[in-house]
Amino acid sequence: MSGTMNARETLDQLWKPGCDFLGSRYALLGGAMSWVSERNLVSAISNAGGFGVIACGAMEPERLEEEIVATQALTDKPFGVNLITMHPKLDALVDVCLAHKVTHVVLAGGVPTGATIRRVRDGGARVMGFAPALALGKRLVKLGIEALVIEGSEAGGHVGPVSLNVLAQEILPNITEVPVFVAGGLGRGDAVLSYLEQGAAGGQFGTVFAASKESIAHERFKEAFRRGNARDAVMSVQLDERFPVIPVRGLSNAATRHFMTHQADVIERFRKGEIEREAAQLEIEHFWAGALRRAVIEGDVENGSMMAGQSVGMVKEIRPVADIINTLVDQAVEALQRRERRIHAEPAQ
Repeated sequence: MSGTMNARETLDQLWKPGCDFLGSRYALLGGAMSWVSERNLVSAISNAGGFGVIACGAMEPERLEEEIVATQALTDKPFGVNLITMHPKLDALVDVCLAHKVTHVVLAGGVPTGATIRRVRDGGARVMGFAPALALGKRLVKLGIEALVIEGSEAGGHVGPVSLNVLAQEILPNITEVPVFVAGGLGRGDAVLSYLEQGAAGGQFGTVFAASKESIAHERFKEAFRRGNARDAVMSVQLDERFPVIPVRGLSNAATRHFMTHQADVIERFRKGEIEREAAQLEIEHFWAGALRRAVIEGDVENGSMMAGQSVGMVKEIRPVADIINTLVDQAVEALQRRERRIHAEPAQ
């Protein structure tokens, strides 16, 4: 028992900077996933000791206000709101968060301006940002960002080109002024522990929570996660550098295969002079319009966008959020205990 208590105390000490910053019992964030990270999942994560984050996405200010108020009715614990910096009504969305005393604002989907960062901080909220590279992380800290999330290419949804393993080695030793949370491909608590020991403040999980009982995602969506393997979560492929495709990781299905033929058809029409370059680019981009909602809400797992990280291979059953979080904590504690046993084991004769 004392070994377990000592391990828990060690874990508490390792992620104390993250817990202090978030105001949560555990430094475990929920990734902001469009259509998934809404009131039910966010409140469940925060109530279980983690830190839920609402995905604002393309919401209008009035819709975001509704979601914040509904979430606050379900939890008295801190939670955050993820805002896309390119949203045309970003200032109004920030004002909604501040008016409703949201404790943390996460600025994503682009580089936030110093003015936006100051607006959040002056309004009394903590502000976080994403850093896919060391140089950008340092720049954000200079601009006033109070915490960073570094997300590897193993993550689901829109991803960068570098794995979390490499990002952590590049960034964690070199940015120590603010808490840095790791994300991308995380499915177990002992994995988070390894990054805590490198200097991380905590970990962010998306895929495992998307498949939880409290997630409003369609049952067919969750079942696809339960059946999926790590290798099934693939990045979208770009056929022609003249027509950029934003890299997105999701489960391979009929839509991902059709996207390849769609790109090829559009590029061939452009080559023949049947369509202008700008129109061709729009046709390629519009292929996925509404596809995430089709998968998450309507349950069309073949023709929708099945955004998922490579940790999907570790989703073996649909469990309550509290069970998931408790398991993550237990796995970290058990890893610490195993290490102590190895260190103090008697040498073989």
